[in-house]
Amino acid sequence: MVKNDRWIKEMAAKGMIEPFNDKQVREGVISYGVSSYGYDMRISDEFKIFTNINSTIVDPKGFDPKSFIDFKGEVCIIPPNSFVLGRSVEYFRIPRDVIVICLGKSTYARCGLVVNVTPLEPEWEGHVTIEISNTTPLPAKIYANEGIAQLLFLGAQEVCETSYKDKTGKYQAQKGITLPKI
Repeated sequence: MVKNDRWIKEMAAKGMIEPFNDKQVREGVISYGVSSYGYDMRISDEFKIFTNINSTIVDPKGFDPKSFIDFKGEVCIIPPNSFVLGRSVEYFRIPRDVIVICLGKSTYARCGLVVNVTPLEPEWEGHVTIEISNTTPLPAKIYANEGIAQLLFLGAQEVCETSYKDKTGKYQAQKGITLPKI
């Protein structure tokens, strides 16, 4: 069952989303905050911009951090046919009986930008690491502290047997932008 805005507000009061916007902020920005059946999270002003300067191979088992240039600012330019990593402004604590699916904002999708975030598992917590791919042949802008993706909270009829916390997941309680781990 998809959780509604009332449930999200109740859970946010218990620390599920910090900081939390109880209304959808829209004027002059890419929207963020609570929506009818979800929450639009923001992207922070910290970015890792992918570069192929070192002519390395992208390997999830042996990722070279030198493949990124660190950048902090209100606007991040994604090179053509490339990507950046960012993180959510919000820190999330997911209840044991909930899984969260993340979908990119349509405003960015209509510009050829694809937002990829894996599901937030039961009892996972942390800043969300966000990957934004620029599928266009032109540079593209991302605006810090504005909406980047919508989270949909799905409630289970039963509590899971083993949560992300129980598994001591490798991305548990991550802060900042977290690179791939094995």
